[in-house]
Amino acid sequence: MSQENKAGPNHSKASDLTKSYRLLSRKMVLAVVLVSFIPLLITGGIILSRFSSAFQKIVKLHLEVLVQKHGNDINRFLTNRLGDIRVMARSTTPEDLAEPVQAPLESGLINQKLALLKEEYGGVYVDLGLVDYWGTQVAYAGPFNLLRANYAESDWFKKTIKSEHFISDVFTGLRGSPHFIIAVKQAWLGQDWILRATIDFDYFNSLVENIQVGRTGFAFILNRRGEFQTKPRFEVALNQSPYQDFINGRLDPKRTSISMTTDATGREAIVAMAPLKGGEWVLCCQQQAADAYTDLRNAQLLALAAILLSGLVIVAVAFLIARRMIERLSMADTEKADMNEKVIEAGRLASIGELAAGIAHEINNPVAIMVEEAGWIEDLLGDEDVESSENLTEIQRSVTQIKTQGARCKEITHKLLSFARKTDPLIREVQLNDVVGDVVSLLKQKTRYVNVNIDTDLVTDLPNIAASPSELQQVLLNLVNNAVDAIGSSGGTVRLTTREEGGMAVFRVSDDGPGIPEAIMARIFDPFFTTKPVGQGTGLGLSICYGIVNKLNGRIEVESVVGQGTVFTVRLPEAKGVSGQDSGPNIGSC
Repeated sequence: MSQENKAGPNHSKASDLTKSYRLLSRKMVLAVVLVSFIPLLITGGIILSRFSSAFQKIVKLHLEVLVQKHGNDINRFLTNRLGDIRVMARSTTPEDLAEPVQAPLESGLINQKLALLKEEYGGVYVDLGLVDYWGTQVAYAGPFNLLRANYAESDWFKKTIKSEHFISDVFTGLRGSPHFIIAVKQAWLGQDWILRATIDFDYFNSLVENIQVGRTGFAFILNRRGEFQTKPRFEVALNQSPYQDFINGRLDPKRTSISMTTDATGREAIVAMAPLKGGEWVLCCQQQAADAYTDLRNAQLLALAAILLSGLVIVAVAFLIARRMIERLSMADTEKADMNEKVIEAGRLASIGELAAGIAHEINNPVAIMVEEAGWIEDLLGDEDVESSENLTEIQRSVTQIKTQGARCKEITHKLLSFARKTDPLIREVQLNDVVGDVVSLLKQKTRYVNVNIDTDLVTDLPNIAASPSELQQVLLNLVNNAVDAIGSSGGTVRLTTREEGGMAVFRVSDDGPGIPEAIMARIFDPFFTTKPVGQGTGLGLSICYGIVNKLNGRIEVESVVGQGTVFTVRLPEAKGVSGQDSGPNIGSC
């Protein structure tokens, strides 16, 4: 057989082992990744979800607080301006404000009051006027020609007459430009008079227009009729909630609210609303959600990048751990294989010890005959002339006997040396029947002394198996020895049979000994477990058999009935991929 053919099965086993290591490595990497990455994803997902929820609440709370603060500032502005006019109305009389009628406009008291207000508050106040009960403006200070203007039909005049003071909505009025009025009613000499002031719209609008949040956040004021009281910086979809809720009176006029809506561009937006003027106005602050949650999105991307980086680290560490563990496992398998070989060798040496007595007696018999025949020849040669002696036939018979017994000794010693030779683990094609015959011949003398018969029932067309001949011999020898020892000196029969079953070569070793108790049946293949007396067994025989059969991809089974005997069955696969018979020495030819 060529070297390539001899190494074929070993190469196949090495390839299978490499595939097993690769599969195990993948499973280890997958396990480490799953065990590490799944908790990371779950934990990261929970933390990110909680963080997102908390961040959104903080953003909404910030916007709510912001609009409430600015709403308070605007309410305070309106209240202070109303207070200015009320103080002026109570500190002067309509007669003082309207006199002197004949004097130039600049010298009147009302002009002095307006100048004082402008000096104190800058461009907040536009003009100042005194209106009588019938709606006629009897005194006026300002840039427009509104003296004697009649406001009897104006909404602000009607509402002020019915109450003590009034702050109007923004309207154009007689002057044709947006403005709103702060009016205070004052009774004098049994008649109601109204002191009114116009607030500069641009100044008021700047108070709201300067409120900006992020890139898209802006503020504006809306009244109950859905009319803008300031100019919004961007287009507003008033047909959406919550604006319609305010216009239709569904919002609490005393509470700040925050809600989600869709802006004029169709994007999601956050709207915070704070009541003004006792709920007649509302300060609205609108910002696109994407702009409000920019920091959140950046944090989410950073967290995802961190998770991804952690995942890459986990995968790298998993590969590193798997590689190191596979290397250690490979070393352990190598050490285990070496140890198995040493255990098998130890078992062989133990078997040699058991065979020693029988082999010595077996060799002693032919040697004694040879010595006796040699002495007889010596005597004959001393007494007579060999060629003319009539004992020539007897001498020739003795020489033939010496040759026969010498060949017998040689055969016995060769078989013993073959068995004692170091185990050759090389897999080759083996005929199971040949190995059975060799084992039977080795044990013939031992079984004769203990009154045990060995019967064989071997089929002739048994397929070859792929195995190490010396290891397979070791299995058979251990099983037969155990069967002989189990029968003991009381005598019995050990039966060896070979069969082909399901494409596998099967051999059975059965005995009619006492059987194996069920309590120890599960332990018989354990190393160093033995039922023999101390000093008569190592407890390695069946363990070695199990290891060898398993290495050959076979199975070993046992059936036993106490009081009736035990049957060991070994099933080995048919040889495939090994062509021809090994040209090396076969155990059966030694």
